[in-house]
Amino acid sequence: MSFADAVARLTPPDAGAAAEAAELHDRLAKPRGALGRLETVGIALAGIAGECPPPVPEPVLVAVFAGDHGVHAEAVTPWPQEVTAQMVAAFAAGAAAVNVLARHAGADVLVVDVGVAADLSPAPGLLVRKVRHGTANLATGPAMSVDEATQALDVGAAVAAEAVAGGARGLVTGDMGIANTTASAALIAAFTGRSAAEVTGRGTGIDDVTLRRKRLVVEAAASGVAGAGPLETLAAVGGLEIAALAGFIVGGAAARVPVVVDGVIALAALLAAAALAPGCLDYCVAGHRSTEPGATAALEYLGLEPLLDLGLRLGEGTGAVLAAPLVQAAAKILREMATLDSAGVTEKG
Repeated sequence: MSFADAVARLTPPDAGAAAEAAELHDRLAKPRGALGRLETVGIALAGIAGECPPPVPEPVLVAVFAGDHGVHAEAVTPWPQEVTAQMVAAFAAGAAAVNVLARHAGADVLVVDVGVAADLSPAPGLLVRKVRHGTANLATGPAMSVDEATQALDVGAAVAAEAVAGGARGLVTGDMGIANTTASAALIAAFTGRSAAEVTGRGTGIDDVTLRRKRLVVEAAASGVAGAGPLETLAAVGGLEIAALAGFIVGGAAARVPVVVDGVIALAALLAAAALAPGCLDYCVAGHRSTEPGATAALEYLGLEPLLDLGLRLGEGTGAVLAAPLVQAAAKILREMATLDSAGVTEKG
């Protein structure tokens, strides 16, 4: 499935099923609203699935999209670019943090090379869909062409469609790319109108000098795309893995499965996805609040409240996969919990 196909297949959630879920929550053996955000998520899941109670979104697939960034040349991070390929190998070997947490949550991990600068050796769980070997330097020109950004969007949409066709009923966004917090900050500044200082954080733990340099790069990049359309903005200052994540989100929405969105990189992708296909937002759950300032700026702009706030800033999909069992629990409450009538509980007078 192409990204354009996914956009064409987007439909609104089923308002009737969502209303039925809200009414069911009011009849469950508990005070109204006592389960807080779990109730909100459960209602959303009913609308997404078009049925009440909603199916439990399992099995879950975490798709980790990987790509390198030409802006690395601006010394915005002390980590060498080779780390992207090294971490992809760790993901494929099941040895990274996201693998550990995915196993804990009962989720599978798929790694997608959409733009790693190196040529990777074949490995189980690694899908090579490379558009190009990393982006160009967004500080000196567009990171990629509009056609390349579209190809990356297509990769993400196709991966989502293939995952759902293979049985996945819940999708989680993951990412890997040294220097991708710079591209993400530029996208967040461009889409939200926030200043570089407000959305640019320390990423992998940079020092003050590097942070000042990074903010200057973000400020210039965001200013350079002022007034541009969302696709042009994504191409100019984004990343291949970010574009693929945007396609993945829209592809999941088109397939009517919930997409649990991770931290600042994924939220930058969601801003692009929502600008290109506004209806996709109704299918997304914010997994957690990253400590990167751009994450909060994006969440506020999108009107999303994250399920978790654990002080995480690793990326990879770690926060979102931790939230996936909560999303499943929200469905199980509606499916398995007794109503006041069936439990023989006397309602308050």
